[in-house]
Amino acid sequence: MQTDKQKLTILPPQTIGIIGGGQLGRMMALAARHMGYGIAVLDPTPNCPTAQVADIHIEAAYDDMDGIRKLTEVSDVITYEFENVDLEAAAYIEAQGKLPQGARALEVTQNRKREKELIRDLGLPVPEFAIVESAEEAKEALSTFVLPAVIKTCRGGYDGKGQVKIESAQDFAEAIELADKQSPCIIEQWIPFEREISAVFTRSQDGDIEFFPIAENDHRDHILYKTTVPANVSGQVIERAKAAAGLLADEMDIVGTFTVEMFVRGEDIFLNEMAPRPHNSGHYTIEACNISQFAQHVRAICGLPLMPVRLLGDTVMINVLGEDLPGVLRAMPLSEDAFVHLYGKAEPKDKRKMGHVTFLAETKEQLERMINDYEKATQN
Repeated sequence: MQTDKQKLTILPPQTIGIIGGGQLGRMMALAARHMGYGIAVLDPTPNCPTAQVADIHIEAAYDDMDGIRKLTEVSDVITYEFENVDLEAAAYIEAQGKLPQGARALEVTQNRKREKELIRDLGLPVPEFAIVESAEEAKEALSTFVLPAVIKTCRGGYDGKGQVKIESAQDFAEAIELADKQSPCIIEQWIPFEREISAVFTRSQDGDIEFFPIAENDHRDHILYKTTVPANVSGQVIERAKAAAGLLADEMDIVGTFTVEMFVRGEDIFLNEMAPRPHNSGHYTIEACNISQFAQHVRAICGLPLMPVRLLGDTVMINVLGEDLPGVLRAMPLSEDAFVHLYGKAEPKDKRKMGHVTFLAETKEQLERMINDYEKATQN
């Protein structure tokens, strides 16, 4: 759905402002720096990952309007690295003509109720769901819901937080307690899927879309462990995934890099979640494509034409969590194949994303050998 938004054209050395100073903001900033842009970041944490590569760091909470106004003053265009941006702040920046992504994608993606209803209203495949506003409504819905199912908070929650899987009536009490404490919640049918995929794409201010190769994701403990490209799915699944993502992109008038996660069962897809930003499952693009999801995002928000995307080889990206970091550091002097990215976070913690490692090869067999050799090196 096209709007009458005025197109922004931002050229180096103008300044890109980023709300959020984590690893996504850092990789955006590095891509922008290569192109010659200045960087300002708003984040409450001193020496956060993005601040380490920025010109200006505004230490303020994400909903601190004084900080938002200052970021708007020093920036020529503003973007964000996560979807839970304060909507009042987003509306203010948009009114100043400096948020080409707009506020609508944030309104939809930071609320699972709006997200699922939009997918359903567009006629796209989505698991059966029900919105519950209280413990009593959750109890009533569960009495008729086909199990297994999952209950999630409508706002917040990531990497498995803020959700409970419901496999039998024995799980009802925990699910009802979540609904009682953090309503509204969404109860969804649990889809027995064969694999999860990500459709990562970038849409320009003119409405042009460039897709990155569809990625296949493996999780451990609800956290993305590994992304493999190309995904092991049929051409029909790829076309269905792109068509669904493209319809959502046009309806929300997306600008920038955006991600839609989907479940695959046979030749069918079921849309799961959306992210209005670069995504963990797109990190492989830094080495494995002719342009990364971050550089393409910068081009979009700055009003530059998008580059046609090419995959340079078979690739695997593996996340580095806090408990993995010692092994990764041991492997670095031994491995000639691993592209290691560490995010500059001060303190490694279990299950905290500290970096990622990417492998790129000409064949799947070569890729498997690289990963096996690397994993052995991490154990030495």
